[in-house]
Parts: sequence; structure tokens; C-alpha cells
Amino acid sequence: MTGLVLALALFGWAAAMTGQALARNWRPMWQIVPYALLLAAGDRFLAFALFGGALLSLAGYAVAGVLLLAVAFAAYRLTQARRMVQQYPWLYERVGWFGWRRRGDAA
Repeated sequence: MTGLVLALALFGWAAAMTGQALARNWRPMWQIVPYALLLAAGDRFLAFALFGGALLSLAGYAVAGVLLLAVAFAAYRLTQARRMVQQYPWLYERVGWFGWRRRGDAA
């Protein structure tokens, strides 16, 4: 339980910042995966060091990894959509939180 709270509070913020940084620098989306997996390893270590959790828990690592991947992907897509509309306002318009489309395209 404490590992999940740690993953959400501290490492969730770090995953969101990682996703934003990668999107701001126009990096490909696949680069999120190794960073999120490293953050999940850091989460497992801090849960072990601070709260006596299992260091080599595959289930704990998988849960933290999936959670941090989801946060990083969401932050990446949100930042990318915002940047596309801000940088090319004559070409794109915002569609929801995570998307954009060409101006004039009705769908």
C-alpha cells in the first residue's frame, strides 16, 4: 500500500514531468518506456528502503511500472496536443484534452 502511495505521489509527479519534457523536445513517444521503467525501479527501492517493502517484488514493480507509464503517456499526449495547437494555430485546432485536428476538417 505504501509503495502505491509513494508511486502516485513522488514518482507520479516525476513521470508527468518526464512525459512533458519528452513532448516539449519533440522526442518520440517510445522513449517514455525506459524512463518510466527506471522510475518504477526507483519506486521499488524507496519502498524497500523507507518502509521495508519487498525490493524484488515483480508484482509491485509491474503495478508501479504500469501506473507510471500511464501517467507519463497522458502527460506526453496532453503536452503534445497543447504544443501542436499553440505552435500551429492556423493549421490545427484542439479536440478534447489529448487530441487535435486540421482546421476545417469536420469529424
